[in-house]
Amino acid sequence: MIDISLGKRLHELRDRADLSLRELAKRVGISGPFLSDIERGRRFPSEEILAKLAVALNVPLQDLRQYDNREPIADLKRLMDSNPKVGFAFRTAVEKVKSGELTAEDIIARLGKPERKK
Repeated sequence: MIDISLGKRLHELRDRADLSLRELAKRVGISGPFLSDIERGRRFPSEEILAKLAVALNVPLQDLRQYDNREPIADLKRLMDSNPKVGFAFRTAVEKVKSGELTAEDIIARLGKPERKK
């Protein structure tokens, strides 16, 4: 299971390659501040930039894609917009995670169980 964000993974790979933020940004053709924002999760790279990052860091593109959660988040937003019950359920889960009443593992375990018939 993926336990870190795309930005954190990029930072790890950059450190492992012994590249400064500016060096990697220059190799990829982006600004240092933009790469910093990506690593901090404030911005996301385009597919083209993600591919260039993969080449510069010597990892397969798919290895980086697995850390990119934008598509599932967009799907969740669409579901919440189309079904208020989904929105309420998600907001409730988020509040419980924030308060420590629920963990990601709890959610995964719950979703893995078949629904009981009432």
